[in-house]
Amino acid sequence: MTVALALLTTALVIVFALLAAAGAAKLARLDGATYPAALTRAAATFAAVITLAAAVTGALAALLA
Repeated sequence: MTVALALLTTALVIVFALLAAAGAAKLARLDGATYPAALTRAAATFAAVITLAAAVTGALAALLA
């Protein structure tokens, strides 16, 4: 059960990160950025969301241990 919960949580975090990255790319394009610049902003947003999720997971693990 714990493994299934971990996989589900991981999948949800990745989907959320992809949605945030797509939103950042769309906003960058609407702002007039080129496709490579929009892709760079999307990649940075994706990495930031994944990093934030890892930090929150680490903090919660330290609190619950």
